[in-house]
Amino acid sequence: MSELPQGSASRRVDPAGIVIAVVLAGLAAVLVWDASQLQSNNPYGMGPHVMPVVIAAGLGILAIGNLVEALRGHLPARESADPKAVWLILGGLALLIAIIGLGGGFIPATTALFATTATAFGRRAILTDLAIGFVLTTLIYLAFSRLLTLSLPAGPLERLF
Repeated sequence: MSELPQGSASRRVDPAGIVIAVVLAGLAAVLVWDASQLQSNNPYGMGPHVMPVVIAAGLGILAIGNLVEALRGHLPARESADPKAVWLILGGLALLIAIIGLGGGFIPATTALFATTATAFGRRAILTDLAIGFVLTTLIYLAFSRLLTLSLPAGPLERLF
């Protein structure tokens, strides 16, 4: 009886990895479909549909790579999920939507998301995270609004700038 190479007996298809690959491919397909629905007023060069297609191509490459590794059984073992971290991030996203929806603006909304995400990743310095988030999002807002002349959701704080 011939022996299998060391470690090959423990390798098997990873069903969760296949699901992740399918979800990535589905997301890429949705992006391509959505980009095809955009109307381009630009007769020359690239229109607004190009960037979603580029992102979709990247997601497609990730999906293929993930599928291959899942079928080979080479994906790393996953740790158990921490529902507290997931709920913190979902709460931060809900807070972001609520603050922007109620007219609070980009800076406070993204600062809240930054702090809840940092907490979800294990940091316990909430005031420091709020300060870091505030400085970063203020710089991002100024870069987008002043340098790139792109609009972000404006609230009372953003109107001061």
